[in-house]
Amino acid sequence: MKTVSILVPETAILAGIVDPRYMFTAVNEFLRAAGKPPLFHVQLVGLTKEVKLNGGLFTIHTDFLLDEVKKSDLVIIPPISGDIKSALHINREFIPWIREQYKMGAEVASLCIGAFMLASTGLLSGKKCSTHWLFVNEFRNMFPEVIMVDDKMITDQSGLYSSGGATSYWSLLLYLVEKYVSREIAILASKYFVLDIGRNNQSPFMMFKGQRDHEDELVIRAQEYIEQNFQNKITVDHLSDKFGIVRRTFERRFKKSTRNTVVEYIQRVKIEAAKKSFETTRKPIYDVMYDVGYTDIKAFRDVFKKITGMPPVDYRNKYNKDAVSF
Repeated sequence: MKTVSILVPETAILAGIVDPRYMFTAVNEFLRAAGKPPLFHVQLVGLTKEVKLNGGLFTIHTDFLLDEVKKSDLVIIPPISGDIKSALHINREFIPWIREQYKMGAEVASLCIGAFMLASTGLLSGKKCSTHWLFVNEFRNMFPEVIMVDDKMITDQSGLYSSGGATSYWSLLLYLVEKYVSREIAILASKYFVLDIGRNNQSPFMMFKGQRDHEDELVIRAQEYIEQNFQNKITVDHLSDKFGIVRRTFERRFKKSTRNTVVEYIQRVKIEAAKKSFETTRKPIYDVMYDVGYTDIKAFRDVFKKITGMPPVDYRNKYNKDAVSF
């Protein structure tokens, strides 16, 4: 029997507590139906016996207080909400407990922006982690020692797991079921919960909003210029000349501020515009390609797939119900 401790922090998102509990208890029922003993002992663990969430709209009754739980096999950290730094401060007593559980052999999984709490333990230093794409820049600023992989739905390193944005934590839960039980039961769970098994990329869901959380005014002006003129051919030399700065210095400052090279930033702005066009218009792919400043269809397809994880035609067909043929 494996003990799964689902944490119930203040400011937690309710679904991130209820859904993992539902998953592991359902798997126990699948095992019973197959004539096998249940595998998981699932418990809710908090700092108090009752935790009010969503401004008091919901109350979670925990099974155990933090200091009553001596040993876990798997610790689940749900997403937290509100101001991240405030949420981490309010729930700071969980941090040493998570570290101690990991030291004693427990594995730890963070769901969505629960990654901030996992990173606060220091256990992710030098390791890969995923979180909701909308919070990637904030995460990188707070935890520069962690390798953020913003396109991944799931990371798995040294018994530490993380998931991407929002409901992608279901993919991590299926992944854990397969690891702890079997592929067969994971497939059964995916069918029961009507989930796609094997999803590992959140790139198609990401929306690029240029990184402006820095104080380099020259780079901000360059970003604004790129975003206002992405339809045109923009080169690094053109930008360095326009803003009166040596190319090498410009590239270094741009990468430091935005975490993208200049070329990557230009590509991401163009592809974000293309994505919006595919989602909201009936334009053929060639027209969209020209609208965002590409003239080479192969180059456009390659960059689009690199950034979104799927070819242009697949993206359009997925997000535009009125999609026209290529």
